[in-house]
Amino acid sequence: MRGVLDIAADVRGRRSTAEAEVAAALADIERRDPVLNAFTRVLTGQARADARRLDASIAAGAPVGPLAGVPFAVKNLYDIEGVITLAGSILRRDAPPAAQDAPLVGRLKAAGAVLVGALNMDEFAYGFVTENAHYGPTRNPHDPARIAGGSSGGSAAAVAGGLVPLSLGSDTNGSIRVPAGLCGVFGLKPTFGRLDREGVFPFVHSLDHAGPFARGVGDLAAAYDVMVDAAEARVGPGLEAVAARPLRVGVLGGWFVEGAFPEVLESLERVAHALNATVGVEIPGAEAARSAAFCLTAYEGARLHWADIGARPELYDPAVRDRLLAGAFVPHEVVGAARAYRPVFRDAARRLFADYDVLIAPVTPCPAPGIGQATMVLNGEAVSVRRNLGAYTQPISFIGLPVVAAPVARPGLLPVGVQIIAPAWREDLAFAAALRLERLGVAAAHPPGGMP
Repeated sequence: MRGVLDIAADVRGRRSTAEAEVAAALADIERRDPVLNAFTRVLTGQARADARRLDASIAAGAPVGPLAGVPFAVKNLYDIEGVITLAGSILRRDAPPAAQDAPLVGRLKAAGAVLVGALNMDEFAYGFVTENAHYGPTRNPHDPARIAGGSSGGSAAAVAGGLVPLSLGSDTNGSIRVPAGLCGVFGLKPTFGRLDREGVFPFVHSLDHAGPFARGVGDLAAAYDVMVDAAEARVGPGLEAVAARPLRVGVLGGWFVEGAFPEVLESLERVAHALNATVGVEIPGAEAARSAAFCLTAYEGARLHWADIGARPELYDPAVRDRLLAGAFVPHEVVGAARAYRPVFRDAARRLFADYDVLIAPVTPCPAPGIGQATMVLNGEAVSVRRNLGAYTQPISFIGLPVVAAPVARPGLLPVGVQIIAPAWREDLAFAAALRLERLGVAAAHPPGGMP
């Protein structure tokens, strides 16, 4: 499967055309998506027209961007001009179409990438499974009987399944990292506030992040660099130099390995060995941070949806509606305590970064569960799949640290991912560690078996 940088180089070098690349992506979507159900809307006519315009510019000798001809798709909570922003719901199916593209979508287009469609997700981004009650489940390309993860399941599955080389998702409590880990691709949750959230349907204002998925570190960095505002925040120009320097790496223990399946622990050990990491590092209070993130998610999500739930409750997925209703009754003093705990936990993490450049943790406790599977066994106890897939991602979301989710190389086996966590505003360090793992062959996105 060709990646972002290879496609762009071929299109700019006239060894291929944007029209040919888009046609190939549309053919792959037509052939494979009936199984995966990653797309909720395919923009066939628009994509072909945009590709032809790009090819005409190249033929005329006009400069084109670094992502020239790269097909991409976005989670259907990103505004796409002329398209209704569904956010995984039927409540919004009669909403007016978006007047303009979300800024991140516009930046990818300005860099030459060609938008081919919108992608499935958990309703209103409230979930870790992408078993959407209205649009159906997105299936894992490595085993269609299993979930893709969520809430950006369509975004991860589209890249993992080879439908597109690049996609956008969102991450509130782990919604980029969980599907990246379960589908075996790279994903980025940048520092909170790093990438523009305008034109992205909100869920939890204090936790929402936007970010990309790709099959390689360089591809992920190229997309991030196009979308980020400040030139000094771009990682591509200095990535080789940062990756060549010694990195101080700590592997999180305690809460971040409790209940982890043997294959997850084995993968974590491989990563630790490859990076010469110190194991057993702990951030005090991680479980409390997760609880606080749960509290804020329920409370802020309920406030956002309260009027619509009161007016049209039947249009919500019952599982989502019930969680939102419960969030409305979280006491104010509990919300205040959750907010007050954020600087405490942030300081605890900051103290660790005095000794380590990056921290490593699993993405999920297990590989992808089955579609419809309600429980899984952690620490000998049957627990909710939906509630516990984000056990290791939520504490990090709570304090907005940048994370690259990297797939551990396991050819022929279900994917397992690791989080590479860096200090705030230091995405370059997370990318550098991911690049090192990729070059050592420890991190890799493998083509799924059995796909048509």
